[in-house]
This record gives sequence, structure tokens and C-alpha cells, in this order.
Amino acid sequence: MKSKIKNVLQFYELTSRLKNIIRTGLLAWQVSADRLESVAEHVFSTCMLAIAIDSEFDYDIDIQKVIYMLALHELEEVIIGDVPTFDNIYGAEMKELKKRGKDAVIEILSPLAKKDELFAVIKEYDENKTVEARFAKWVDKLDCGLQIKLYDMQGHINPSNADIDIKRRHNLEKRGYTRLSDSWLEYCIEMYGFDENFVELARQARKDENWGK
Repeated sequence: MKSKIKNVLQFYELTSRLKNIIRTGLLAWQVSADRLESVAEHVFSTCMLAIAIDSEFDYDIDIQKVIYMLALHELEEVIIGDVPTFDNIYGAEMKELKKRGKDAVIEILSPLAKKDELFAVIKEYDENKTVEARFAKWVDKLDCGLQIKLYDMQGHINPSNADIDIKRRHNLEKRGYTRLSDSWLEYCIEMYGFDENFVELARQARKDENWGK
């Protein structure tokens, strides 16, 4: 019993560190909000978004597995930190980063009796081949766009202060939108193969200026 309790507390302490790791993409966008989203808050938001989408649209998926994927797939960041997708990491460097991430996940899960089962869920997410993995990936990417849009609507993103490299690589200045977040949502549609429901969600979010009314 004592060893089981120790395993629970150790896992809890490690994963709680995600509450203090700020999403580095927000730093690259130079979001001016006093308090920026942590990785743990991102995980919470993706789970809530998945539940809402599953509620409103007719998906034949195992939503519990999706929630597990979204809750677990950021675990590596406890050890390796948050690496933005637009950091231009390729080849050997990317291979090394993936190895570090895998080793980190194995280390974090190692105390748990169901470590192999949990690692299999993360592996399925990373391979992005099953319907649950694709759905979870879309939710993860859409959440990023929605959070940026929220910051933008709240006046926390100044286009003149945004990282020029991001502007160049995503052709933000050529898309004809007044908000950088609108361009990011459109970029998500192009990059991640959203189905029609996710496309409509992203485009409606891009158009609206007040989602709550």
C-alpha cells in the first residue's frame, strides 16, 4: 500500500509542474496579458473542447481515449519544456528531441502500474493513425488557435510586435485579415487537415468578436 501511495504522490508532483510551465508560443507572439496560459491550462482546455465537440457533432469515437490522449500527451514537457511547433527543428535535432521526449515520458510514467497502457495511448496519439488520435490532434491544434484568438480579442496581441519570422513563414501579412489570430486559425485549417466540423469551428471563431453572446 505504501508503495502505491508513493507512486501516486510522485506522479502528481511531477505532473503538477506543468502548472508553472508557460506556453512558449505565447512568448513568441509577444502576448501582453499579465498572466499567460500554462501547459496544464492548455491540457484542461483541450479536454473541455473535446467534450464539447463530441457533444455537438456526430463522431463515432472513444471519447474517453481521446481525453486520455489530451491529458497525457504533454507529459514530456515536465522534463524537456514546451517547444513551439514553429521553432524550425528538423533532421537530427528533431530526432534527438523526440528521443528526449520519449525518454521523459517513460521516466514520468515509470512508477505507475499501468505505465505500459498509458504509454501506448501517447504512442497512438503521436502516430496519428486512428480516428481518436486524429480527433485529439485536431482538438489540440484548434485549441491553440482559439486561445490566440481570445488573447487577440482581449487586445493582448499587437501585430507590430509579433515575431517577424512567424509573420514571414505563415504569410500573415498577405492574408488580408486585421488580426494575426485570424491568420493563425486559417493556417491551422491548411496545415492539419481539419474535417468540415473543425474547419467551420475555426472559421466561425475567426469571424466572431464575442463568442459568449
